Amino acid sequence: MYNTTERIRRVKLLTRELQHKRETILLGGLSALCLVLSFSLVGVIRSMTGGVQGKAKGTYGAMLLHEDAGGYVLVGVIVFAVATVITVVCIRYREKSKKKYLKQGDKEK
Repeated sequence: MYNTTERIRRVKLLTRELQHKRETILLGGLSALCLVLSFSLVGVIRSMTGGVQGKAKGTYGAMLLHEDAGGYVLVGVIVFAVATVITVVCIRYREKSKKKYLKQGDKEK
């Protein structure tokens, strides 16, 4: 059988492994969300433009400025807002995890 210090060490090791696993799952979910948002953005842009580019080479950018620029601006603002929310959530999660880790470190001493 193990003594108390060995059991405590094993419990702490298991706790760290579980936290790492949870973070890995969260990271995978966020990556999948980013992919879905990217493909959704491509779909929205394609539906707004009709899926056709200009017939003359080099005039596609000029066409964006001439017609339907409002849709692109709207999509850009929405994507920026979503990216900002995701960034804030990730930062808060990281700070929360860091505080939890520091509390555990204080309890160990």
